[in-house]
Formats: sequence, structure tokens, C-alpha cells
Amino acid sequence: MPPVDRERDTRAEQRPAPRFRLDQPRPPRRRLLPEYDPEAFGRLSERIARFLGTGRFIVWMTVTIIVWVAWNVWAPQALRFDPFPFLFLTLALSLQASYAAPLILLAQNRQDDRDRVNLEQDRKQNERAIADTEYLSREIAALRMGLGEVATRDWIRSELQDLVRELEEQRHGSRVVFPAEESGGRDVGDR
Repeated sequence: MPPVDRERDTRAEQRPAPRFRLDQPRPPRRRLLPEYDPEAFGRLSERIARFLGTGRFIVWMTVTIIVWVAWNVWAPQALRFDPFPFLFLTLALSLQASYAAPLILLAQNRQDDRDRVNLEQDRKQNERAIADTEYLSREIAALRMGLGEVATRDWIRSELQDLVRELEEQRHGSRVVFPAEESGGRDVGDR
């Protein structure tokens, strides 16, 4: 083997296989089938399914079939394009039905997906509302318990009057009557 060929062979052997970088996206490959936007197709199928479920569609379909049959029965023989068994009409209606059914199913599936997402969001919102309500209920109960232990102004006044009375009794050795005692003393509701 000549030296030039040997150098080419060794360079080819030393060249590593091309490495793909994981931090960069791959270049787009050519596809045999045309690409389409699934969301746009779904929206279109929903619009068609919505139209197929209207009275307008039924009226237009009925008018079309009546005109078709009338034309092919009463028009001159040379102008009739679908004679009596109306095979072409049957084929057209079958084709329309074969496309309508999957489009309606696709629209229903998309609606089910939306309903599922809405139900999940409603469930989470209800859980948050219940948790918030329980938290607020606990806080209100804690405040009520805390307020039950808080001394009110009337209770403090009656306690101070009792202390003043005891001090007066100790100082004078006799009992002094205060206006609060004349009206019946402390009330349990004052606390």
C-alpha cells in the first residue's frame, strides 16, 4: 500500500464518530406526512360538530335532499345526474356520516377533557375554601376562649372595690358599704 493511502486510512480510523450534543436540540427531520396543529384541527372539528347539531344544518340538509330528488325525478332526462335509486345521493350521505361521526367524537373528547380540568380546578378550589373555613373557625374559637379569660372593665372595678373594702375594714375595723353592694354587688355576667 502506498504511503499516501496509508495516511488516509489512519486519519479515517482516528476520526471519532459524530457525537450528538445533549444540550442542543436535534435538527428537524423531514417528514413524509404533512404536519398539522392538533389544537387548530380540534377547534375546527368542534365548530363542525356544533354546526351538525343545529336546526340550521337539518333544514339545509333536508332542502338539499328534496332539491336533489326533485331534480333527478322531474328534470329532463339529459339533465338528470343521479337516476331513481339515487346511488350518488346515498354515497354522498354515507360519506358525510362517515366524516361527521369521528368529528363529533373528537369534539366530545375535547369537551370531556375540558370538563375534567374544570372539575379538578373546582375540587381544588373547594378544598382550599374548606381549609380556609376550618382555619377561620379555629381562630374564632381560640379568640372566644381567649376573650373568656380576659378581664373586663366591670370585673376589674368590682375586684378593686372589694380590695378597697377589705383595706377599709382592716383600717377601721368595721365594714363600709359601697354603692355597688347596695345594688346587689358583682354580677356574674360582668366577668
